[in-house]
This record gives sequence, structure tokens and C-alpha cells, in this order.
Amino acid sequence: MNLSLKATTAIGLAFAIFSSSAYAGMKEAKEFLDAEIGDLSTLSRAEQEAEMQWLVDAAKPFAGMEIKVVSETIDTHSYESKTLAAAFTAITGIKITHDLIGEGDVVEKLQTQMQTGENIYDAYVNDSDLIGTHWRYQQARSLTKWMAGEGKDVTSPTLDLSDFIGTQFTTAPDGDLYQLPDQQFANLYWFRYDWFNDAKNKADFKAKYGYDLGVPVNWSAYEDIAEFFTGRDLSHLGVEGKVFGNMDYGKKDPSLGWRYTDAWMSMAGMGSKGEPNGLPVDEWGIRVNEKSQPVGACVARGGAANSPAAVYAVEKAIEWLQKYSPPQAQGMTFSEAGPIPAQGNVAQQMFWYTAFTAATVLPDLPVMNADGTPKWRMAPSPHGAYWEEGTKVGYQDVGSWTLMKSTPTDRAKAAWLYAQFVTSKTVDVKKAHTGLTFIRQSTIEHQSFTDRAPKLGGLIEFYRSPARVAWSPTGTNVPDYPRLAQLWWQNIGDAMSGAKTAQEALNSLCSDMEKVLVRLERSGVQGDVGPKMNKEMSDDYWLSQPGSPKAKLANEDEKPVTVSYDELIKSWQ
Repeated sequence: MNLSLKATTAIGLAFAIFSSSAYAGMKEAKEFLDAEIGDLSTLSRAEQEAEMQWLVDAAKPFAGMEIKVVSETIDTHSYESKTLAAAFTAITGIKITHDLIGEGDVVEKLQTQMQTGENIYDAYVNDSDLIGTHWRYQQARSLTKWMAGEGKDVTSPTLDLSDFIGTQFTTAPDGDLYQLPDQQFANLYWFRYDWFNDAKNKADFKAKYGYDLGVPVNWSAYEDIAEFFTGRDLSHLGVEGKVFGNMDYGKKDPSLGWRYTDAWMSMAGMGSKGEPNGLPVDEWGIRVNEKSQPVGACVARGGAANSPAAVYAVEKAIEWLQKYSPPQAQGMTFSEAGPIPAQGNVAQQMFWYTAFTAATVLPDLPVMNADGTPKWRMAPSPHGAYWEEGTKVGYQDVGSWTLMKSTPTDRAKAAWLYAQFVTSKTVDVKKAHTGLTFIRQSTIEHQSFTDRAPKLGGLIEFYRSPARVAWSPTGTNVPDYPRLAQLWWQNIGDAMSGAKTAQEALNSLCSDMEKVLVRLERSGVQGDVGPKMNKEMSDDYWLSQPGSPKAKLANEDEKPVTVSYDELIKSWQ
């Protein structure tokens, strides 16, 4: 099965030709289904055509309209932009321009539209990490109200919200849905299954560390494995060049902030217990009261962004980056670091995003077998010394369609039709095969993914397992994602570069976050769901209270624990 973007480019060009015609309708829809979808759908051909007929009819009032939408640049969105946008234009007569830009740029454009009211884009695919922002500022349309009200006539009867796996992350405390999931991926542990199962490696590791080489359950074991493989001679396995036991990135760049807020801090054990997100303290270190009002980020106000667990998290990341990673990693961004494990000289990566799966299973890569199966596997990431059972264990990126109130209603309706088309049951299986970013349960269960599972290194097993629900995006504690997110990479960057200690950088970070929270409280712009800051008290007071923030452990080096990957997979099934 050839599912690469190259295979669909010609199809995209073909539909671009169709789009120049004044005619749009079922003829173009059937040509699209024939050329692009075939049997890669959870719907029968008759059901596909019915879904397309509804789209053709619903789009008629908007024919000839030119609509602009935007998303970050990943394989899934490239497929939408290059192939699905052209098909939608051909089928509906609505000319869609789907821009691809950096994730930080998406947030910047969204922020500008929020601040100015200018309709820069008619719809955004932005992370569900902004759910707390959208709920509090009320500048994004409630999709619950939209689908029942002014958007009812353009809401597909086959949308089937219950089939989406990420809507719990795009629903605010008021119970309304504000964003529609378009793509979803997780951060997991990635490792060289072939190296871990090699008899010599297993024997040498056991002799040196006294326990079995396997999937690390905690950071102590991860560190031992990183040390073991860094610089190890693996010529007996045909590996050339220096081997590294860890991969990460450290450039002072917007993506550096995601490295920590996505789940690193919660995996270290900084936040409170709770799923999908810790309460009252989340993985940003922000504390909320019983009314979901943010009350602080520093330990002095009951937050945890500069707590001992947070310092531990940053110090470990820096130590492993410096000791066990390729030297160039310190100067890399998220997107630059992503492909490195596939080059064949990295033993493991604790914080690997499944969005890179598609690029890591390409034929002829050093990490692939001749039969198309990978030499690597993915598993749950290990947790740090401060972590407790019941605490969030990982991150799900849920890029989601968002309609701003500043977008004129007719334009929002046309964009909403496109958002539903690219997430529809008609196209979702094919889209999922291209980008491997699942949003529908029906797609995950499709036979084509059962067939393909052995070639995806545990991805399908993860998404079909009950474990999936323990991985979640940023929750609703964050009241202004655009403003607060930039503080993370700027301050953490100072620690990564050595300009400040981890403690100094995190003290600065939490102080900067609280300045934003205080301004929001004073302005009253977020009403009764905005910040209501706690009075400052001694750190000792809060560190002596149960839960997060947690006092410094006498020993942050736990007894290392590993598990057999094959046994782990059985527990998922």
C-alpha cells in the first residue's frame, strides 16, 4: 500500500484542474471517491456518495466564495492542503486556500485576530491546548451553540461527534464544545527493539547494572540505558558511526516551550493527580480554585512552576541532552530533531511524538527491516521521581478546527463545511493512513489498520488500548495560551544555554506567568472565570500541604525498573 504524499500529489493537481470549472457537484465527488478513497473508508460507497451529496447541496449558497484556513505543517495537514482542499473546491465550488505555517505562527495569527478583530483566517486548526483561552475570552464560537443555531444548516447529519476520540479535550468546563478535532498524536517512548533484544547487549547490560535491559518504567532506568548505549560499539549489529542513548532538542525557539508544557513536567511528577489533567495544579504549574479560576504559578501562591519537581525535570533534561545526545541536538528545534532517530544511531527517546511515525516507517531507512517492519517500537514514557500513580503520564496533541466570532457568518459556514469534509468518515481512513494522526474510533478499528499494525511499531496497539485516555493535552487551567506559552521557551531557553540555573530560570518563569495572571485579574476581561490570585505565603507552607507542589525528595534517584516490551503490549490488548 503506497500511502505517501507523493502518491496523492497528482490527484491534487487533477482536482485543481477541476476547480477551474464553473461546475461542481456529484460528478466531481464520484471522481474523487474513485481516484482517492476507494475502499479506504468506514462507509460503503453508497454511504460515501450520500455524505458527498449532502455536502454538494449544503455548499450551493457559498459557491464561488474564496475561503482561507490555516494549520501547522505536518503530514496530515499537507495532505489536506495539497489533496483534500483541491477536491473540496472541485466538489463544492468553494475555493479553499489551506495555508501551512509553523505552529508558533498559527498561535500568533490567532492572537492577532483576537486582539484586532480582523478576520485573518476563516478557520484555524489550533491545538486544543488553547481550550482554556477560548473558553475564558469567549472569542471563539461555541460549536455546541453553532451546530444548534446559526450553523445548523451546514452541520452534517453524519458528523457523529461520538466517534471522535478527542472531544473531551476540546470541551470547556461550561460543557460546550469549542473545537473539532482534526488530527491527534501522542508523545511516547521510542526505542530500538532490535538493539534491546540483542543477546550481547542484554548480557552486557545485566552484568553492568544488575537488572534486565527493557522498556524503562522510571527515569533512573532511562538514564542507565542512555549511559549504556552512548558511545557503545554496535558493529556486531552492522551499526556504523557513534551511537547515542538519548535524543532531544534544546534551541531557544517557541518549540522549546512545548517540550516542557506538553507533558514533561507531569511525567516528572510536578502536577497534581488527575486525568485528563491534574487538579488543582496542572502540568504548567498553574493552580486553580474550585471555580476554575487560576490563583498562582509560583510555589508561594500554591503553584508548582518553580517547585523542586520542576527543577528536577529541567535539570534532568539538560543533563541527558549534554551527556547522551548528538552534539547538534542542543541547537535543534522540535521539527529539526524529529527525524534524527530514523537515521539509525539513537537507542531511545523518552519524548517522541507519534506524528513522526509516518516519516519513520519509510522504506530503506536504517531503522526499517527489508520486510517493511520497523526495527523500533513505541511504548509509554517512563516517569520521574516525583510522579505518583494517578498523575498524567503523557501528552496528546489535538489539532482542532476553531471558528472565531470575528469571522463573518457566511465565511464561517463555508469554512465549517471544509472542516467537516476533511474530518468526515468518507475521507478519514485514507487521511489517517497518510498522516497516522487518529481522530475517529471507527478509523482506529478499521481492518486496514489491523493489517498495517505490524509495520507501525505499536502505534495501533496504543490507540486501541485503554492506556490511550491517560495521555492528554494542556487542560483548562491555562487562561491565555499565546501569552503564557512564549514565557516558557524564553525562560527555559536561559537554563538550556547555561545563562541561568534551572531554579533561576523557573523562578523567572513563574514570576512572569503571574504578571500575566495579575493583569488579567485587574482587567476583568475574563469575568468570573478569570484569575483570582492567592496571597503569597511562605514556600514551606505550600510544600508541607498534601499534593502539588511537592517538597524536595531526599533521594531523586529511584531504584531503576524496566519491563519487557512484549509483556507490555500484551497488557494493552
